[in-house]
Amino acid sequence: MQHPENILALLEKYFAGTLTPSELDHLNQWYHSFNDDEIELTLDDHEKEDRLFERIKERLLETVREDQHKTARKINRKWQIPVAAAIALLIFISVGYLVFSSKSSTSPVAQKTPDDKRSFNDIAPGSNRAILTLADGSPIILDSVSNGIISHQGNIKVRKLSSGLLVYVINDHHITENDEAFYNKITTPRGGQYQVTFTDGTKVWLNAASSIRFPVVFTGKYREVDITGEAYFEVSKNRAMPFKVKANNSEIEVLGTHFNVNAYDDEAAEKTTLLEGKVKVYALDSQKQSSQFLKPGAQATINKDGKIIIKDHADTEEAVAWMNGFFQFKSADLKTILRQISRWYDVSIEYKENSDMRFTGQLTRNENVSQVLKELALTLEVHFKIDGRKIIVSH
Repeated sequence: MQHPENILALLEKYFAGTLTPSELDHLNQWYHSFNDDEIELTLDDHEKEDRLFERIKERLLETVREDQHKTARKINRKWQIPVAAAIALLIFISVGYLVFSSKSSTSPVAQKTPDDKRSFNDIAPGSNRAILTLADGSPIILDSVSNGIISHQGNIKVRKLSSGLLVYVINDHHITENDEAFYNKITTPRGGQYQVTFTDGTKVWLNAASSIRFPVVFTGKYREVDITGEAYFEVSKNRAMPFKVKANNSEIEVLGTHFNVNAYDDEAAEKTTLLEGKVKVYALDSQKQSSQFLKPGAQATINKDGKIIIKDHADTEEAVAWMNGFFQFKSADLKTILRQISRWYDVSIEYKENSDMRFTGQLTRNENVSQVLKELALTLEVHFKIDGRKIIVSH
C-alpha cells in the first residue's frame, strides 16, 4: 500500500498537468489495487459523478488508515489523528477534480486538458490581471502587454517578467529631482490579482478588486503608498525612511516588515495583520487620531467609528491564505465567505433567505466556482445555483 503523502503528491502533479507517463501508470496501479467489482465510471455520466467522487474518497481514506496503522508504533499516538486528519482533508478537497475513463481505456486516469469542461455554466477562477496607470494617465493592461520593458519614466524602467511580476528599476542607480513627481497606480479588477516590486525592493501582492498608488521612486522623509482593497507587503528595511501605508480609515507605519492589510469598503472593519517585524497602526477619523503598536502574530481591527481593537494571537495563516491560493475561514458567516468568492470569481450573490451558518475550513481558489461551491455545500446545509455570473443561495 502506498503512503498517502506519495499519492497526494501524484495527485497534485496530476492537477498541474505535469505527471510523467510512468507516474500516471503508478497512479493507475494504486487506483486499481482495491478489490471491488464496480464498473468504472466516467464524468460524461453526470448523474453518477457524486458516486464516483465518494468511491475515490473512500479509497484514499483507506490508504490513510492503513498507513496510520503501520506507523502507529513509530510515532507518538497523540500525533496520529491530527496527521491523518490533515492528509484526509487535503485528499477530500482534491479528489473532486479527478477524471477517470472506463476500464476499456488504456489509461484509466486521464490527464486534464485546457479544453476539459465540467459544466457548460461555470466560472473560471481569477488570474494575474491588472491595469497600470502611468503618471501621465496612460493605462497599460498588464495581462495583455508583452514581457520586458513596458515603460520609461524619467530614469525609471518598468519591466514585466514572465511570471507576471512587475518590477521598477532605477537606471544606473541615478535619481533626479523630477523622478519624485512620477506617481503610478496598479488596479486589479474583480477576478484579478497582481504582484509588484518597487524601486526600494519592497514587494506588494494585490488581491482582487484592489489598488495601490505609489511614487516610482521614494524620496523625502517617508516612503508612502495608498491602497484600497487588500494587499500584502514585504517592506525592505530603511530606518532613515519609514514606510507608510494609507487605507480608508487607517495608516500603518513600518521600518521593514511583513504584514497584510484588508481594507475593502464592503467589509465591516479594516484589518492589519502582522507576520514579521513591528508596525504602528493609526486609526484616522474626523474627530481624533489613535494608534497602537503590533507585535508579530497580532491583528488590529479598526471599526467604522475609528476604534482600534487588538488581537494578540490572530490567525495569520487565515489572513494571508489568499496569497497561497486558498480561502481560509475560522467560524466565518456565510456572507463573509461569499464576499470573498464574489470578488475572486467576479460574480454577484443573490440570497433567497437569510442565513446565520458559520464555516471553518479551507477551500481552493484555483478551481472553477462550481467545485468551490460544491465543497462548501458538503459542509453547510445550503444550496447554490449558478445563473450566468450570479450565484443564487438557498436552503
